[in-house]
Amino acid sequence: MGRAFEFRKARKMKRWSAMAKAFTRIGKDIVMAVKEGGPDPDANSRLRAVIQNAKSINMPKENVERAIKRASDKSQGDYKIVMFEGYAPHGIAVLVETATDNNNRTVANVRMHFSKADGNLGTSGSVEFMFDHTCNFRIHAEGLDPEELELELIDFGAEEVFQDEDDILIYAPFENFGSIQKELEHRNIEILSSGFERIPQVTKKLSEEEAADVEKLLDRLEEDDDVQNVYHTMEEVMHEE
Repeated sequence: MGRAFEFRKARKMKRWSAMAKAFTRIGKDIVMAVKEGGPDPDANSRLRAVIQNAKSINMPKENVERAIKRASDKSQGDYKIVMFEGYAPHGIAVLVETATDNNNRTVANVRMHFSKADGNLGTSGSVEFMFDHTCNFRIHAEGLDPEELELELIDFGAEEVFQDEDDILIYAPFENFGSIQKELEHRNIEILSSGFERIPQVTKKLSEEEAADVEKLLDRLEEDDDVQNVYHTMEEVMHEE
């Protein structure tokens, strides 16, 4: 198995488990998708993908429809994706993806989180190169052979295909999202969810005490309403249940 498999295994459901936070995140994704390509999912592939993700976390249909209607209102402000880069304690690189309608507020909050957790906010480009920007798709495994599917999807940019419980996960470079989405839809393979991730090229193992220092920063960031995703180069510590 490759890096995407190990990354997913370690990170699995660790974060974004709070339903209210997940709904907020999807709501922002809907606004950005509608602003970019319009409110019709049939004509907006990005919106189709977000609606699939909403279904995967059991977001009520009326919430999705309300978000689309709100996003179509010209008075609705737009969210912009803004990346922040820096270091947590013990030399752990941290990449923070935010979706914000007020950049000044977000900058101030992210800087505060780094400062209060003894981290350092860096400049643009200081750590992003340490992560591979990937896309992923989750589909039902029934009736499909992951190895055979991987061979078939290589031509569309897939790099790693593996079984994850009852489903199959497909990973590819960020820029191949559209071609793989189109091919899966062409084959009438239902996409359960899809998204983008930053996979660290190298991870660093810390002691439990050191990892706890890093977790303080990660927890602060992930509790921030403007933060969509947080990626880091710390090797995940697997706590016993």
